[in-house]
Parts: sequence; C-alpha cells; structure tokens
Amino acid sequence: MLIQLPLVWLLLAAAPAEQAVLAKMDESAAVFRSMSGKIRKVTHTAVINDDSVESGTIRLKRQGKGDIRLLVDIGEPDPKSYALQGPKAEIYYPKIQTVQEYNLGKQSQLLDQFLLLGFGTPTRDLLRSYTLRVAGEETVAGQKTARVELIPKSAKVLQYLSKAELWISLDGGHTIQQKFHEPSGDYRLATYSDVKWDAKLADGELALKLPKNVKREYPQR
Repeated sequence: MLIQLPLVWLLLAAAPAEQAVLAKMDESAAVFRSMSGKIRKVTHTAVINDDSVESGTIRLKRQGKGDIRLLVDIGEPDPKSYALQGPKAEIYYPKIQTVQEYNLGKQSQLLDQFLLLGFGTPTRDLLRSYTLRVAGEETVAGQKTARVELIPKSAKVLQYLSKAELWISLDGGHTIQQKFHEPSGDYRLATYSDVKWDAKLADGELALKLPKNVKREYPQR
C-alpha cells in the first residue's frame, strides 16, 4: 500500500493542473473574436523526409458560428496569399497574377473545425469531437505553454487527421502553436508570434488585394 501512495499523489496532483489548462482555454475561447500576427509554417513530407518552411502574416476573424474569415499572406520563400470566407477559398499567386477559386462545399465544416482548434472553441466542444490529453509543459516562441493532444473520435476525420497538438500559453490561454498529423506521417506545424488578440479587423483587411488584370481560375471545373 505504501508503494502505491506516491503514484496516487501524482495522479491527484496532475488532475488539477490539467483542469487549470482547460479553464485557461475556456477563458480565452469565451472572449475570442479575432487575431493577427506572424505565422511560420512547416510542412513535413514523410516519404522523402523533407521540410518546407514558409513565413508571413495571418489575420483571423470569427463573427459567429460558421462565419469564419481568414487571410494568410506568405512572403517567403514564394509569395502567395490564402483567403477563406464561408465555403469559398482563394489562393493568389502574385508572380503570375493568378487567383484560383475553390468551393469547399461540405468540406468547409471540416476545415472550420481544424482552423478553430484553439481559436475560440470551448473545451466542451473539443471534447465532443476529440479525446483530449494535457501532455506536459514546453517553451514555444519564448512562452511557457501546455501541450494538448487531441485524437479525433470521428472515423471520417481520422482519414485526414490522425492527431492534433496545441501549445497553449499558460499565461493567457491562447494558442501559440498547432501541429496537424496526417495518417501518412506528413504533418503541418504552425507557430504564431507577435500576435494581437481581439484585433480590430475590418472586412476589407481579410480580403485578397488583387490587381485589376488578375486571371481567375476554377480548378474544380
């Protein structure tokens, strides 16, 4: 019995720590409306063990359930911009002055679910869709964070996402980093810095800046 007591104490001590992280996430989710800052994105391709790195800026605004607006401007190494509004996604390639438009249809709900992991989603909603575990503390981008692991419960989602990880600031409960693991072994890692939370973003600040002579393509047609 004496041998088991230290393990029990550890388990009892861990539970409040996990609850504190979840409470921080809920506090942040309750007031989240928008964010803007810098983004560094790493895309890992497992089959050739290769990483591609992009950096730029991100603006994200949530106006209500299902009304998500996103603009990502990649500056390096290859300039391009991504915009998302409702079911419509656009990718602009300034070097060739071409914008590609996609209709996400039903997949827009799946994309919203990924985008909002850590951005305004209360833990009760996360727990409906994921098995959640607080996996420890790490320092990311100079901030102390808790790493939260999320395993999708839906077989459909598992086809695209085997696991997600969030690094949550222990100070403000905000998401500092996200990692999305695919069944193939590929992953996407996004790290956010110089973030302004609840940034005052006008709708025009979340739209692509396109020249008059831009060429528009519809790859789905």
